[in-house]
Amino acid sequence: MMGKLRDQMLMDLQLSGAKPRTQETYLREVENLAKYFNQSPEELGEAELKEYLLYLIKERHLSEGTFRFYVAGLKFFYRTTLKREWPVEKIKHPRSKRKLPIVLDLSEIESLFSVTKNLKHKAILMMTYSSGLRASETARLKLTDIDSKRMTVRVSDGKGGKDRYSILSKTTLEHLRKYWRKYRPKEWLFEGAKKDDPITVHSIQLMFYAAKKRAGITKPASVHTLRHSFATHLIEAGTSLHHVQLLLGHRSPTTTTVYLHVSRLNLAQVISPLDKAAQPVS
Repeated sequence: MMGKLRDQMLMDLQLSGAKPRTQETYLREVENLAKYFNQSPEELGEAELKEYLLYLIKERHLSEGTFRFYVAGLKFFYRTTLKREWPVEKIKHPRSKRKLPIVLDLSEIESLFSVTKNLKHKAILMMTYSSGLRASETARLKLTDIDSKRMTVRVSDGKGGKDRYSILSKTTLEHLRKYWRKYRPKEWLFEGAKKDDPITVHSIQLMFYAAKKRAGITKPASVHTLRHSFATHLIEAGTSLHHVQLLLGHRSPTTTTVYLHVSRLNLAQVISPLDKAAQPVS
C-alpha cells in the first residue's frame, strides 16, 4: 500500500475517533490486501475483492466476528479514504452462530470469593461481578470512579468508547475499604507491577482461573462469565431488561435479551404442555 494512501487513511481514522487498536487493524488489513495482489488497493475492483474475502474465509479461517471487523476496515478505506462506493456492497456475510453464555449460579460465585484469600484478588473479582464489568474495565478503574455516596461506579471509555455508570455493591464497598487500608493505591484502583500502571487484563484472567480451580468449578467459565452471571442474576431478581442494558452499556437491547434465554426465572414460569394435560379438570 502506497505511503500517501496509508497516511491519508490514518488521518481519516484519527478524525473519525477510531481507537488505536481499530486504527492498527484497519491499516494492517488494507496493507494485507495490497500484498495479496501486489497492487495498490485503489486499482482493485469487485472481482479481486470477492477473491480476497473468500481467501479470508477459506484460507485464513477467520471467525465470523473477525471477518466482519476486517471487512469494516476495507469498507472504511474505500468509502472514506478513496471516497468510492464499497465495490462488493451486496456480498453476504457468513451468519453468526448464536451461543448462549455460560453462567455461574450464586453458590458458585460465593465459592469463588470464599476460596480467594488475597484481599486484592478478591476485591478485583467482587468488583467485576457485582458491577457487571468487563475485565478491561475493572483493570482501568481509578479511585475517583468509586462514588460511595451515590453507590455508583463510573466506567470510563468502555467498549465503543462509551462512558456509563453501574451499581456499587455494599458488600464490595466494605471489602474495597479493607483492601484500600492495606494496599493504599494512589490513582488506579488496582495497580499493576509498576504502581504507575493499572493491573493487566491477563493478570485478572489468571487470578480468576486460579480461584475457579480452587473452588472446584468445572464449567468452561472465564472472567467474562462474571459479567454474564451479573446480568442473568439481575433478570432473575426482577430487574427490567432496560436497566440491565444500561448497566452493561449495551447499545442495543437485542444484545441484552440473550440473558432472558439463560434466566431460570423465565424458564420456571413456563409449564410443559404435558404437565398441563395431566392436571385434573375442575
